Amino acid sequence: MWFLVKATFWFSLVLVLLPFLDPSSSAKLENGPKVEIGDTFSAANEAFQYVSAICIQKPDVCEKGAETFVALGHRAREGARIAYEFLDSQFAETGTGTPDAKVMTGTVPAEDLSTVEPATEAMPVFKRTPVPEKRLDPKAAATK
Repeated sequence: MWFLVKATFWFSLVLVLLPFLDPSSSAKLENGPKVEIGDTFSAANEAFQYVSAICIQKPDVCEKGAETFVALGHRAREGARIAYEFLDSQFAETGTGTPDAKVMTGTVPAEDLSTVEPATEAMPVFKRTPVPEKRLDPKAAATK
């Protein structure tokens, strides 16, 4: 579970930072909400100190935190768009405007079997079966 929390944090951080690498996204984000680094760190510090009743004791911290999360959300959305466009440009099939009309079923007609090489020729031959070796007991190794 902790792995998922850490992975979500780092993935979100990457999405927030991607718009800094794309010059076209700066024009889109000019009119959006702004992030002040100093205000963000002070809001995070105060939120950590007053987690139990932060909105009752300091409503301005809740408002600044909400503004920060909205701004980071906009940046993350823009980062996701940049990542999508990058992946689409890298992995998109070029030169095909429409999908193929022919459906491939995975079967090979009988006349094509003569051109196919047997799969056993391409497989590597091992002289012995690879088996993982027994791990040492760390407690026993430390006493020696």
